[in-house]
Amino acid sequence: MTDFSSEISEFYKLSLDEQQQLLVKLLSLNRDFSSEISGFYKLSLEERQQQLVKLLNLNREEIDLIKTLGYFSSSQIDRLIENVVGSYQLPLGLAFNFTVNDKDYIIPMVIEEPSVVAAASKIAKIAREKGGFRSDEVKSIMISQIQLTNLKDIDSAKENIKKNKEKILSLANEQDPLLNQLGGGAKDIEVREIQTRKGKMLILHLLVDVLDAMGANIVNTMAEAVSPYIENLCNGKIYLRIVSNLTTHRIARCRAVFDKNLLGGEEVVEGILNAYEFAYADPYRATTHNKGIMNGIIALALATGNDTRAIEAGAHAYASLSGQYKPLTKFDLDSEGNLIGQIEIPLAFGVIGGITRTHPMARLALKILRVESAGELAQVAAAVGLAQNVGALRALVSEGIQKGHMALHSRNIAKSAGAPEEIIEEVAKKMVKDKKIRVDYAKEIIEIISKSKNL
Repeated sequence: MTDFSSEISEFYKLSLDEQQQLLVKLLSLNRDFSSEISGFYKLSLEERQQQLVKLLNLNREEIDLIKTLGYFSSSQIDRLIENVVGSYQLPLGLAFNFTVNDKDYIIPMVIEEPSVVAAASKIAKIAREKGGFRSDEVKSIMISQIQLTNLKDIDSAKENIKKNKEKILSLANEQDPLLNQLGGGAKDIEVREIQTRKGKMLILHLLVDVLDAMGANIVNTMAEAVSPYIENLCNGKIYLRIVSNLTTHRIARCRAVFDKNLLGGEEVVEGILNAYEFAYADPYRATTHNKGIMNGIIALALATGNDTRAIEAGAHAYASLSGQYKPLTKFDLDSEGNLIGQIEIPLAFGVIGGITRTHPMARLALKILRVESAGELAQVAAAVGLAQNVGALRALVSEGIQKGHMALHSRNIAKSAGAPEEIIEEVAKKMVKDKKIRVDYAKEIIEIISKSKNL
């Protein structure tokens, strides 16, 4: 294969026609490139890296990046996922001022978006003035779904499941005796009849107390173990036996009062209430409203090694249970005109299992948090989500969401434009002042400043 390099200097100076011609030339040089690679997983980490370097003709800087594993050893990272070639890092920040159920917390947050950590800290400080956040106990019940099909007599199947519930639970609990000894395990069964395009199905929910784990592996193992017995019992065919990420038995509820004057006055509070009503009535707005909540919750989930995709999916499904997508928070006023905020959201957090205890930064994040259980972590996460939502709404109805974002974003643009370290702040401030946060404008400013300072 002909050498191909992505290292192209001053591409931006070419005309559009010249850029297109160069792109065609580069792609034609690389026409033999193929992603069909067999046996990549059999290679060692170092061999995979070498093959990637050769395949893409990586330059020295890119080679150094791919070989930088950070806090992982080669053997550690190679066990996490398939076809590992390197490590990808994101910023870890700390949000302060949080008090939840009269206990203080420092919140570790892993996120790339500017202003999120600062907003959470600011709103948490405002919440402290009225006693902080109050979170309800979060249960640790996970659902595993068992799909029963081809049933000749659904009513008879329901009755057989009901009569043999204790046997089913016993078979499930044989899969994890230690969990039982600790007070967890399969606790109950729910049966739902659903109509599908392939006819009626029975969906059996195995309800399992997973204690301090997220619990997906535990409940999946139990569901698989009981399925042959249930299949024979009901004279049907079972296909799926899988955890549900809509964890309606694991709901986190949190409430806080936010002083109207500290938020910015009655007009700001009124703006937040109007913004909430907008989200409640319009799913287009509710989606972004809830995204702001998840900014905080997912940043905490990432920091602690929790399953962000499961948490995100569960939250958005829960927001849709009424038949229309709704906000996960509610807002009202107290008798003095202060803002009352509430959040209700399914949160399947864990503090054991998965990578929560094997990832070195996840272990450090949990130490920073000082939580003693998965339920406590979910309570804190709900408070972070509520704080994040209030912070975003406050910014939207007062100075605008872009102000905090742009201050940090402008520095990144200045760096991308090639600003020397000593003038990055000056270039960034000029872009923000002129409301032109673009690479081309940054280059103009850099040129002017560089000439004036003989850089």
